[in-house]
Amino acid sequence: MKIGLFTDTYFPQVSGVATSIKTLRDELERRGHQVYIFTTTDPNANEDQEAGIYRFSSIPFISFTERRIAVRGLFQATQIAKKLGIDLVHTQTEFSMGMIGKFVARNLNIPCLHTYHTMYEDYLHYVANGRLLKPIHVKEGTLAFCHHLDGIVAPSKRVLDKLTDYGVKSPIRIIPTGVDLQHYEAAATGDVRAELGLTADQPVLLSLSRLAYEKDVDTLIDQMPTILEAVSNAHLVIVGDGPAADDLHAEVARLGLQDHVTFTGEINNQNVNAYYKMADLFVSTSNSESQGLTYIEAMAADTKVVVASSPYTDDLINDPSLGKTFTTLAEFSADVIDYLQHPAAFPDKPELRQQKLHDISAAYFVDQVSAFYQDAVSRYVGTENKE
Repeated sequence: MKIGLFTDTYFPQVSGVATSIKTLRDELERRGHQVYIFTTTDPNANEDQEAGIYRFSSIPFISFTERRIAVRGLFQATQIAKKLGIDLVHTQTEFSMGMIGKFVARNLNIPCLHTYHTMYEDYLHYVANGRLLKPIHVKEGTLAFCHHLDGIVAPSKRVLDKLTDYGVKSPIRIIPTGVDLQHYEAAATGDVRAELGLTADQPVLLSLSRLAYEKDVDTLIDQMPTILEAVSNAHLVIVGDGPAADDLHAEVARLGLQDHVTFTGEINNQNVNAYYKMADLFVSTSNSESQGLTYIEAMAADTKVVVASSPYTDDLINDPSLGKTFTTLAEFSADVIDYLQHPAAFPDKPELRQQKLHDISAAYFVDQVSAFYQDAVSRYVGTENKE
């Protein structure tokens, strides 16, 4: 099958969406499919080394300048897709490239599926500080985009429930994004702890995400004094960059935590495995995740996690050998302290771990996506024949 993935966000931009798309593309290509990326231009992209990637003129998105919006390409994308013989369009954004993808599918008379990656109600503050767009506008925009789609991938039940609440009628399947287990199970290269000035036996917490306000990294920092009262040599490593970075640095200084918190800035996606593996615990206080790709990356690297409770995380992390979920910040601090003080109290359970690795693998993820593709094609051909 020849598949066109339409996205506003792709590497070299760093995001969970870009990682999800690359995982999907790589695994589909391993199975013999031909996959083409239709995305925006990027000043940091090396287009001479991007086989199968087509970029369309774009500008930075308002108040979110590291993300871009295509400003042309409707007919050009259609011509390219027609020449390539695309069999199916899978959009990954509700904005410019998503709209272009729907246009291409309609004009080539082929199915169009969509993955709803982002809970936009958590991001309204990026536009006019939340004064212009309201949740009702997200609902209306979502309904408009999802109209006449042949299928929608929801990465979690939270996304499914939100789309159902909005009144979306297209077929929806919960298919969490998977990870390339070989990448995360591989031995980490280099001594990250030494590079960060940390000792081999120092208790290390890892936070890895875009440094955006909705990720609640400030809340995580604010819990460090409580954790340090019990584990005085604990250290928090914060990996990532973003609009909240300066404020987070200021919060660390305000609390006098400079000796206990390290900011690494953004790191290459190929190097994240080493950071997961050097940590004793992956931690997050964010409530804005549609799925939480970093959670399963940490699990794939065999690092326990402590993250906020949700239907998705409670199902994913259902045993202390994998990690814990919390509902209050007091629970969060207590769980972190428990793991750091008593690491031997939560031994690995091989059978459970193997089942979880299967469930979060890229192979299982693409098994489900491929089945959805085939069902969508069958329904589409059946409807076409009836007409």
